Amino acid sequence: MNERDRQEREYILKSTAQLRLGRIDRREFLRCLGLAGLGIASTKYLSGYASAAVLPDVALESGTTFGTSAQRSFLKDVGGHFKGTRLRIASENTVPTRIISEMAKKEFTPLTGIAVDWEIVPLDQVLAETVQDTLTGAGGKKGRNDVYYWDQAWLARFANDSVHVEELLSKKDLAYPDYNFDDFLPELVDATASYRDQKIGIPYDIPIFMMMYRKDIFAELGLEVPRTLADYTNVVKTIDAAKRGQGIYGTAGQRKTGHYSLQSEASSWLWSHGGHHFNADERPDYVTEQNAAGLKMMLELGQYMDPASKTWDWDGQFAAFAAGKAGVIISWSEFFPGFDDPSKSKVVGLVEPADCPLEVSKLSPAECGFGEIPGMSRQGGSCLALSRYAPNPDAAWIFMQWATSPDVTARANALGSNTPTRKSNYLDPRVESHTSGPETTSHFAVVKRAIETRMGTAPRLPQWPVIASEVNAVEYGKMLAKTQTVEETLKAIQRKTESALSQKK
Repeated sequence: MNERDRQEREYILKSTAQLRLGRIDRREFLRCLGLAGLGIASTKYLSGYASAAVLPDVALESGTTFGTSAQRSFLKDVGGHFKGTRLRIASENTVPTRIISEMAKKEFTPLTGIAVDWEIVPLDQVLAETVQDTLTGAGGKKGRNDVYYWDQAWLARFANDSVHVEELLSKKDLAYPDYNFDDFLPELVDATASYRDQKIGIPYDIPIFMMMYRKDIFAELGLEVPRTLADYTNVVKTIDAAKRGQGIYGTAGQRKTGHYSLQSEASSWLWSHGGHHFNADERPDYVTEQNAAGLKMMLELGQYMDPASKTWDWDGQFAAFAAGKAGVIISWSEFFPGFDDPSKSKVVGLVEPADCPLEVSKLSPAECGFGEIPGMSRQGGSCLALSRYAPNPDAAWIFMQWATSPDVTARANALGSNTPTRKSNYLDPRVESHTSGPETTSHFAVVKRAIETRMGTAPRLPQWPVIASEVNAVEYGKMLAKTQTVEETLKAIQRKTESALSQKK
């Protein structure tokens, strides 16, 4: 760690403390991170996200058999060498965290004798603990935490502060039976857990865009599931014309001005028409015919939405569709099970998943900058990483293998974690059996295709949080309010993004 890096990390710590004390707000904190060369990609954090779905109570039967006999023996015999060890993990509050942490109490700890203190905290606190441990480690001491939940935007900064996967897998005496790292979807490994071809973490969760539609309305109107963007527009128009009188609009959006949800939606429309945010020279490249075409389609679709869509974030979009107020939407995969939950949905059993419509054209990653990957199915995944300064690295690696193993991830998905990161998750009969209800996995085949062939990844640069929320999501809001044209919107974003990139600490 050089002196500049050390100073920037200390600045991040100071900014985090200011945030926790209420001396700066979240937006100012994000600006501070950008000045220190770090960002946050999490859509949850960037918008103050609170999930529309209530985190499930995890009910696991005492004494339930799990894994193979070889895996249970490994935990007892090899893990047992670390009996009395107490691991510390810091992570964001997510559904898989809630489920797997409960599984650890009932399964992992009783067999190994290894206690797991899983601290669920805001993402800025996860970041602060990571930074503090790296500064401590630079001084030759052990850190406080063993395992981290890392935002994908942090991978470049902390690439040398985790124990890389190749090194971990070489520990044959600690190899969890049938762990099979190659079972993870390679696209997720690359996008959410790697930096410059170095695997620095383990894929952990993967919210991603997909299409969801009302099969009863489609059947009534004789509609086919749209495959192209033109088909999608026509289907939305048809539903709106036939059903608006009944309070059902063609579609619904997540279009709240200044909210990251608006940027999330808009990025898909840019990418779907051959557009992008940054060119290969890592310069803003908004004023293009392709970006304009994407935004014009976005505007057109707004004619067939409840006007209140302009006040909704993704929770509002979810609530409207769950209330039966739209015929088809494109939104986050993690919302799909909620439509089968009678406690929050009036469309139980009526919603089907489908691939997003095909892009008109799509740029390659090589034609973009800052790790941007165009694709209609926008993703927001994260990873788990083993700290290079972990007090208990071997015990922590045993735990990480168990927590991300095929068996645990499959059973967590069957319990509703909704984060299938492994190929085997999609084939496991325990996962496939959940075809309906609030823990349904009937959309997983669509999720897999989205990851493998359609996944879009936002640019990963320190200033992106500010650009996304305070520039893009504000200017798109003006466009939706019709106070400026598409062309004026793109020029304004270009100008303000160039200004944001020119700012120095």
